[in-house]
Amino acid sequence: MNKTLDAKQHTITPILLCGGAGTRLWPLSRKSFPKQFSSLMGEKTLLQMTAARMEGAGFAAPIAVTNSDFRFTVAEQLKQEGIDPTAILIEPAQRNTAPAILAALAWLGTEHPDALVLIAPSDHVMKDEAAFQMAIKIGVEEALRGQLVTFGITPTYAETGYGYIELVKRSDAAHPLCHDNIRFVEKPTEDAAKTMLEQGGFLWNSGIFLGKVQSFIEAFEQHAPGLQAPVAAAVQDGHPDLDFFVLEKTAWNQAEDISIDYAVMEQAQNLSVVPMSSGWSDLGGWESVWRENQPDNDGLVAAGNVTTLDCKNSYLRAEGDNLELVGIGLDNIVAVAMPDAVLVSDISDAQNVKRAVSILKEKEVKQATTFPKDYRPWGWFESLVMGPAFQVKRIHVRPGAALSLQSHNHRSEHWIVVEGTAQVTIGDKVSLLTENQSVFIPLGEKHRLENPGKIPMVLIEVQTGSYLGEDDIVRYEDIYSRT
Repeated sequence: MNKTLDAKQHTITPILLCGGAGTRLWPLSRKSFPKQFSSLMGEKTLLQMTAARMEGAGFAAPIAVTNSDFRFTVAEQLKQEGIDPTAILIEPAQRNTAPAILAALAWLGTEHPDALVLIAPSDHVMKDEAAFQMAIKIGVEEALRGQLVTFGITPTYAETGYGYIELVKRSDAAHPLCHDNIRFVEKPTEDAAKTMLEQGGFLWNSGIFLGKVQSFIEAFEQHAPGLQAPVAAAVQDGHPDLDFFVLEKTAWNQAEDISIDYAVMEQAQNLSVVPMSSGWSDLGGWESVWRENQPDNDGLVAAGNVTTLDCKNSYLRAEGDNLELVGIGLDNIVAVAMPDAVLVSDISDAQNVKRAVSILKEKEVKQATTFPKDYRPWGWFESLVMGPAFQVKRIHVRPGAALSLQSHNHRSEHWIVVEGTAQVTIGDKVSLLTENQSVFIPLGEKHRLENPGKIPMVLIEVQTGSYLGEDDIVRYEDIYSRT
């Protein structure tokens, strides 16, 4: 008789990895705002969808691992889902998945070494969540006997962008659907992928892992001992910062930049895989996004303000309220239009987006890494118009949020409120501005902007001066502890 997950006895703590910054979905995903924070499969972001499928009976509050640039975005998106994380750990620098996972394990401590953790990237989709939950229940049996469990996806086509797991033979797995004699296979060529699909016995590597805290720590000690000291020191010497826990920088920077697969999983002997058919995808390219969004009878997917005429087998996406994308006679095309960048590609060549971004970086094109909206803990802003000595921005401030008390050495500003109410501090004077009211902030004057209302506040900011960079900010007070 097979066991099922007992929520009271075997509570699982999810570890959400949300610090990555991939470029294969450029221009929507960029270094400053990667895909896990975007809504690619409906209204919720990928992070929100990931966190939501790991809550409820049998799950503890999650631990999220990210970097300083994304910490407020992670906190806000989890808050929107009503999820209060156990901790949000802040990496001082990106060090890949192995150090990030080990930091979360070390943070959990040694008081409950038999506690179960479920480690998952935050930028994947899972259409059949019931199948995912069933796979976890099966994996718990393996984890409780000391196995490190990974979840292999039953392949549905010859994908070259994924790593594979070969099921060498069924061995001593406790559950009949588990395998513990396996081999990892690197991303294959197209011919190799077709052969593996036809031959059978191969699964996509999902990068999702389940096991006891102590089982993972012992695996790190055996297979990646060099990570132990710097990561342990980074956790021990880290410090709380608002609702976050910041890992100590000097020790953290000594940790090797290495993935969990290379560091541990490909060497571990106590590894089991649970085959899973759950509609999983890592959305590793625009072709995957097109496929997972269920094309219509013409093979067409349209997102945003899109108008099509005689188009088929294509993915068309427009990001922006004032942007309209028109496609005529397109076949096998990806077209993604944003206010500051446009991608047009044959679907079969969409994997080359990463190479294109590298070229843009060499040309020092800001769109290669910088998102048109700049997200801050209080909301976001975007540049509407920019000239040699002026810039016009739209600033969106969440209810109850406040910008820092600050001044500028090289610019003055003119604020016009267009939605909501703004509380404005200029020098010693505090005033309220409503829609259609404006105020001028002279160069060098201390000032602060707050939203005291219950709806978002939007204003237009006109900057004039000799230098308009975001580093021309002198902060005196900040409720978000930024320096």
